[in-house]
Amino acid sequence: MDTATDPTLLTLSTPVTLALAIVALWLGVRLNLWTGVLHRYNVPPGVSGGLAVSGLVALTEVLTQLDIRFDLQLRDLLLIVFFSTIGLSAQLRQLIEGGRALALLFGLAVVLLVFQNLAGTLMAWLSGQSPLYGLVGGSISLAGGHGTALTWGQLFEDHFGLSDARTLGMTFATFGLILGGLVGAPVGAWLIRRHGLAPGGTEPRVASLAPGTAPSYLIDMNSLLQAVLLIALCFALGSWMYEGLGEMGIRVPAFLTAMLLGIALSNGLALLRRPIDPAPIQLASDLSLQLFLGMSLISLPLLSLQDAIGLIGLVLVIQAIVITLLTVFVVYPLLGRDYDAACISGGFIGMGLGATPVGIANINTLTSRFGASPKAYLVIPLLGAFLIDIANATLIQLLLGSGWFS
Repeated sequence: MDTATDPTLLTLSTPVTLALAIVALWLGVRLNLWTGVLHRYNVPPGVSGGLAVSGLVALTEVLTQLDIRFDLQLRDLLLIVFFSTIGLSAQLRQLIEGGRALALLFGLAVVLLVFQNLAGTLMAWLSGQSPLYGLVGGSISLAGGHGTALTWGQLFEDHFGLSDARTLGMTFATFGLILGGLVGAPVGAWLIRRHGLAPGGTEPRVASLAPGTAPSYLIDMNSLLQAVLLIALCFALGSWMYEGLGEMGIRVPAFLTAMLLGIALSNGLALLRRPIDPAPIQLASDLSLQLFLGMSLISLPLLSLQDAIGLIGLVLVIQAIVITLLTVFVVYPLLGRDYDAACISGGFIGMGLGATPVGIANINTLTSRFGASPKAYLVIPLLGAFLIDIANATLIQLLLGSGWFS
């Protein structure tokens, strides 16, 4: 732990932050098992445990007059690791296999992006703020998540003079992450129970860090080293691509280029008949996702956000109501009203409110409770980590170039 010159400021180092995130995940698993409502509605343990720890941190701040902050550099790196593993797990043929469901969800997701920006811009206009704040509180932070919020927030601060764009974006992304977990998995579980749905296939998923289970991985050292090498290449080559695109005036989140490199590497190796062992990739994906969620939730500055909770809460409630109605009455029926459709629905809500990691966490929670859904694990990652981020970046570029936000 490092204490700054200000005696009231306490900064927790990366190892301490990591340890608390793991404790939060374990606590979330226990809370979900002990609390009937959390267990019944399948709230992700990272959300329940992370909120509990952030509440304890806030209480400690009140009692001790400390300002407790966390070193989150590792969290931002974990986000890139997660999207790298998504790219390494994706095959181009899966875009064809996703078929109708993927095309349908992509169209609905684009509509959702437009609505999120319209709702955010309207709230900014009503509060007398720059319409650019509407984009920060719209698809940039909600569908985009923390990585996109940081990227565009920095841009808005440097080029448009919005001094608190990153802070506001991270606030929306964090509350969206919470809401995506609190709403998405429960809606998916409600659809499953209401319609008496059950898995239609027997295809198992690679063992993962599912809540309430003790999974095991059969991984040899060579496969593990291969996975580490590929993820490192996604980091390095993705960084060069990110810088090159920036010089061309194309601004995209850093994790998107890492994911694109992962797709290129995995499909290139497949063409060379050198398949990748999925077990270590899956392990890295699950670890990075769960730790990312844990760090994001425990670091939620509840005390400093209390003044903005009212407006932010109003915007998020509106967004949550709309995406829930859209999912229950449009997405779920059009996808076939079956078990896969219910799991995809939970993932779609998590993705729309809290970005792709929350959507996949919701699917993890549902499938660990009710059974496997290979289709959900195919559609939501491809949509959330590939198509929607490209659509989101394109939409933001178009809006900024339209003159409406100058």
